[in-house]
Amino acid sequence: MRRVPVEDAIGLTLGHDITKIVPEREKYCAFRRGHIIKAEDIPQFLNLGKKHIMVWEPDDNLVHEDEGALRLAQAAAGSGLYFNPPAQGRVNLKARWDGVLKVATEQLNWVNNIDNIIFATLHNNRSVAQDQAVAGTRIVPVAIDAAVLKEAERLCCEPQPLITIKPYQALWVAVITTGSEVNNGLIKDGFGKIIRRKIIPFGGRWMSQVTVPDNADLIAREIQNCISEGAQLILVTGGMSVDPDDATPSGIKRSGAEVVFYGAPVLPGSQFMLAYQGTVPICGVPGGALFSRRTTLDLLLPRLFCADVISRRDIVALGHGGLCEECKICHYPLCPFGKSSI
Repeated sequence: MRRVPVEDAIGLTLGHDITKIVPEREKYCAFRRGHIIKAEDIPQFLNLGKKHIMVWEPDDNLVHEDEGALRLAQAAAGSGLYFNPPAQGRVNLKARWDGVLKVATEQLNWVNNIDNIIFATLHNNRSVAQDQAVAGTRIVPVAIDAAVLKEAERLCCEPQPLITIKPYQALWVAVITTGSEVNNGLIKDGFGKIIRRKIIPFGGRWMSQVTVPDNADLIAREIQNCISEGAQLILVTGGMSVDPDDATPSGIKRSGAEVVFYGAPVLPGSQFMLAYQGTVPICGVPGGALFSRRTTLDLLLPRLFCADVISRRDIVALGHGGLCEECKICHYPLCPFGKSSI
């Protein structure tokens, strides 16, 4: 790269994009890389505060910012991602389909620890929509040392791609509603409508809903029935508190399922249980989901629908960011709720 006073740059080729910012109004590219500088451009450069410009001159030891950002995006992008050509030295990575964003956070830290490399992403395990921008990368200077860029590329793809999008799977969902008062018709069930609404964004397919009294053996039997009928996700609603009449946790255990966690560090939704019967997740959903807009269930549903196997470590990590502020207008997932560090 060669630094040239703008007055002496007429006829030369601009080596980088130049951005104009109108405070609190707009930001756009005033001059693009490759522009041949004319005499009439000089006042505009000066008005933008540019007394010098950089002219690109080939150098085997340097890589231009556009090429560098593009190479980083190519190295980092796993399945479910695409990216557009560089713009003002930056490349955005976008979701090719609806799903859950997976970021190798430790690798991301390695990459960003390299001088002059920038890689920013949305939170790991976040629900994203098709064509949504999920990450962006750029080189800080106009050019970067080729050896440094090569090391950053390696860290973007080893031991795994830095970013992937896991697509949702259209699981068959069975709901088992517990509670003698519901089973006897003393009160009306409210869970069915809520669960239907929650599974729609992930392509969930409604399989069945049955109501059983507070009896652990009956709950266990219904869980086994649902599995034998092809359920791929089972939600057992109600009966999750410490009330002596509540039998859902015992019923899930008696079904033969392996319990991952009972009592998630999330508020609301702390009395949540997660277990697995083979590959079928079984969730014990507390009554709080009837009135709280977002609970532990909402944090885990996207991951369950993309076939993530949730571990005890995953649940423990939800404590950091697990306090919902219960805003009057809910903007989830555009908020910190449930954004753990792993």
